[in-house]
Amino acid sequence: MTSLPQSIAYWSDSEPLECVSSLPEAPNVVTFTFQAPSGALFHFKPGQFITLELPVPGGPLHRTYTVSSSPSRPTSLTVTVKAQNASLGTRWMLDHLRPGVRLKATGPGGSFSYFDHPAEKYLFISAGSGITPMMSMITHMYDAGRDPDVVFVNCARRPSEIIFRERLEHMASRITGIELAWVIEETDRYQPWTGYRGTLNQLILGLAAPDYLDREVFCCGPEPFMTAVREALAGLGFDMVHYHQESFHAPLPETGYVPEDVTLDEEAKAVIEFVSSGVTVECSETETLLGAARTAGLAIPSGCTFGVCGTCKIKKTEGQVHMVHNGGITDEDIAEGYILACCSNPIGKVKVEA
Repeated sequence: MTSLPQSIAYWSDSEPLECVSSLPEAPNVVTFTFQAPSGALFHFKPGQFITLELPVPGGPLHRTYTVSSSPSRPTSLTVTVKAQNASLGTRWMLDHLRPGVRLKATGPGGSFSYFDHPAEKYLFISAGSGITPMMSMITHMYDAGRDPDVVFVNCARRPSEIIFRERLEHMASRITGIELAWVIEETDRYQPWTGYRGTLNQLILGLAAPDYLDREVFCCGPEPFMTAVREALAGLGFDMVHYHQESFHAPLPETGYVPEDVTLDEEAKAVIEFVSSGVTVECSETETLLGAARTAGLAIPSGCTFGVCGTCKIKKTEGQVHMVHNGGITDEDIAEGYILACCSNPIGKVKVEA
């Protein structure tokens, strides 16, 4: 009989992730499973993301992916990625990431989790690879052993492109309280389809979830899709306080972070001292710390470049910056002196540990 360890070690991003398997999910979609070489377990909120450092030709590339597995299954961590035509990092993963390859990773991060918005009833709405945080959250609900109350609306181009379809239908068949609604644009040849067809609209939303006004809504997908969902809900009188979305694209102006009343002067000069690198740079106040670092040939890890993923978090030890972020850093980190290089502008002389 194997005894349980006296203490549990949890993975931190000081240790690389080792790929242990890959599973094709749909055309150009693959789930990669990682474990910690030390055997450490994974602890995160369902719906959070990690940032992977990918060794593409020409230098490392940082890409942010939502964790598609659940913390209720802590021995491994999975990301499910979809390669677009112009993909660089994701295409490298599909072509080169194999069992045994180790990658540097940072995280987990993000606040897109039902843990942060407890409710009696949920409505998940996703499209394409935006299904990944929903998969993490609904798997956690399923593993809890209780009957949840969640309606899951997922949109795809064709039935064959619905990611996780079989797994979700299996979970829905084993407990009550998971209602699935697939919405597709066109059918697969010789495959009869009896679900919704077209693009998600107010009518389909009302049919799939008649009590949508009473549900906490989580939405993830391409920016135009989420814009359409927001507009549909607002038009139906939904209280948008209960609407949450996840995106690694630049936020739209009406939903972006509202900065403090600070005007940066393009003519004013600032000095940034990158202490660990021994480099001092003079630049304009309108230049970000990340931009100044790149101009000086310094490689600060970065992902989204607009303050969402938190990959470029560094510690400021002296001076002032003007930071306009979009949720990629916590108030606690800011209180400890951390900033995001991608969205921080130096004012006067600034020292950072980088």
